[in-house]
Amino acid sequence: MARDLGFIHRFVPAPRDAERSAPPLLLLHGTGGNESDLLGLGREIAPVSALLSPRGKVLENGMPRFFRRLAEGVFDLEDLVLRTHELAAFIRAAREEHGLERLMALGFSNGANIAASLLLLEPGTLAGAILLRPMVPIEPDAPHDLAGTPVLIAAGRQDPIVPPGESERLAELLRRWGADVSVHWSPGGHGLGEDDIEAAREWLTRGLASPPDLPSSP
Repeated sequence: MARDLGFIHRFVPAPRDAERSAPPLLLLHGTGGNESDLLGLGREIAPVSALLSPRGKVLENGMPRFFRRLAEGVFDLEDLVLRTHELAAFIRAAREEHGLERLMALGFSNGANIAASLLLLEPGTLAGAILLRPMVPIEPDAPHDLAGTPVLIAAGRQDPIVPPGESERLAELLRRWGADVSVHWSPGGHGLGEDDIEAAREWLTRGLASPPDLPSSP
């Protein structure tokens, strides 16, 4: 029997007939999602990756999230820090349980925000991140070294939840700490379009062709 890793989750191994290896993906759903929500999207973006998908442990009106918020766009920072470290511990345990390399996060909305928080508070936990409609989750007092960490931010020009300036602020923050940040702008809103999926797939494929020289995992 598999041991309890602390989160309800699903794990899908990489296809056995895959011709090449790719980083496993950590799938982080948005508000109201669950551990199954992003499996199809993850497989579409990364056909040869293993998929690890936890369910957020915080409930907001019965809807799972990865951390509490006080209002739309106003985060409970104390809970965010706690949940970020809790998720990092799950990732380490899951890597050991399933024999995984460092994971590339693929997060949407609330999931993208906690993925960004992992980059900022737990550097070295992730191999990189695809952040779909993220905000700046937190600005830690002391910067960490994210040198060479690849990050794709997919933002919507007409997003009513995440203003364009917020996505630009996150990109600048991550770059300031050394991350290799690309930004894809969609003409749409908070929902994802085919252009977002294609941009994420192409970005990941380019990274496989020329993987970054990252520091070793802690």
